[in-house]
Amino acid sequence: MSQLLDPRTLTLLVTGATSGIGAATVRRFAGAGARVIALGRRAERLEELKAHYGDLVHTAVLDTRDLKATEELVANLPEPFRAYNVVFANAGLAQGLEPAYEARIEDWDTMVDTNISGLLYTVRATLPAMVARGEGHVVLTGSIAGDYAYPGGNVYGATKAFVKQFALNLWSDVAGTGVRVTNIEPGLTETEFSVVRFRGDQGRADGVYAGATPMTGDDIAEQVFFACTLPRHVNITRIQAMASQQTFGPLVVKRTPA
Repeated sequence: MSQLLDPRTLTLLVTGATSGIGAATVRRFAGAGARVIALGRRAERLEELKAHYGDLVHTAVLDTRDLKATEELVANLPEPFRAYNVVFANAGLAQGLEPAYEARIEDWDTMVDTNISGLLYTVRATLPAMVARGEGHVVLTGSIAGDYAYPGGNVYGATKAFVKQFALNLWSDVAGTGVRVTNIEPGLTETEFSVVRFRGDQGRADGVYAGATPMTGDDIAEQVFFACTLPRHVNITRIQAMASQQTFGPLVVKRTPA
């Protein structure tokens, strides 16, 4: 029987580590003895992770949309964290839920810059070293929105469709190199996602989850842990999960009143 990987042999680089899925992933892996490079834009939250896990966690403030800063950070990692073998390109967001003809262009730009460019910069800055070492795992945060459209999801859903296809093409590129690729595609998950989408409107964000039991960041972190600790000859290409009360919706027919 194949043995699961010992998490203590893993060193993760996690973007978007200051909240939600990213923070939960840091906790899950560091709690199991893995080393974690926790990256995000909120220094005080990074400091909390460092204070809790000590030498297992290295933190740095990073905006993944800055390619030069990302490359410099990766090139200057301290010795215990330099040989990372999992990269979780998790940083991403949604902004706004207006139809395309009312959406703010600046919201579209922010989602494209973060969900696509920031993810690409993270992968490009970290992948060559893993290929050279013959061992690694790229994990991306996609979404069921990459498969299933919904009103107002226009550019957000399109960015996650990009992530899905990029993951598949990336796997084609690295197959046989010792590097694995997994796209994590959550459905209804209660994090700060909706608070960001609705520009800090907590009441509106709470309404997204009212009457349902959504997944949590910890639920998704467990899926990342599963994929990353399977034996290295196994590659999980996609994990798509939904809350038990959720499904992909019926086709919408906009009917004209008689």
